[in-house]
Amino acid sequence: MMKKLILASKSPYRKALLERLGVEFETRASGFDEAPLKELISDPIELTQKLSLEKAKASYTGTDELLIGSDQVCVFKGEILGKPGNFENATRQLELLSGDKHQLITSYVIWGNDTSITRTNITTLKMRRLSPVQIKNYLNADNPVDCAGAYKLELKGISLMESIETTDHTAITGLPLMELAGDLVKLGYSVPSQ
Repeated sequence: MMKKLILASKSPYRKALLERLGVEFETRASGFDEAPLKELISDPIELTQKLSLEKAKASYTGTDELLIGSDQVCVFKGEILGKPGNFENATRQLELLSGDKHQLITSYVIWGNDTSITRTNITTLKMRRLSPVQIKNYLNADNPVDCAGAYKLELKGISLMESIETTDHTAITGLPLMELAGDLVKLGYSVPSQ
């Protein structure tokens, strides 16, 4: 019997993504406090991998479970930009990213008592030069205050971009499904299931 899959996140974006693989899973908020690690770790790849692992571990309740933890940060010229949290911070982030390239670093971990797989996807995006009016109009349209980089590419945020370089566009929304599907198949899960 396969272990129960648990998505260690209450993110509606990650839940919707994982549903696309057609596997049965449950979601569980990890309750993990990310702030101390964000203070300690400045390397974005190390940070997203460590946060993914700790979220999975914090959500673990038994040996019949396999946890999927994930984390994403936006990186601009070596600086990690977190979720803006409010309209003012989102405006500042978009002003910073306007007309330039940045990266979305997305990691996930599949973790259980005998399993530990870690993957990282790096997507490079170039944002068009945006006027203050375009930034305000966009923020009013999508209200992306809960998204790294202050945009939602799955909505009107795509209109802000000039180019996107990635191996898996689902990583942009928070979970690289192509690699994850491959890992789940290797672990014996039927993807997609019937």
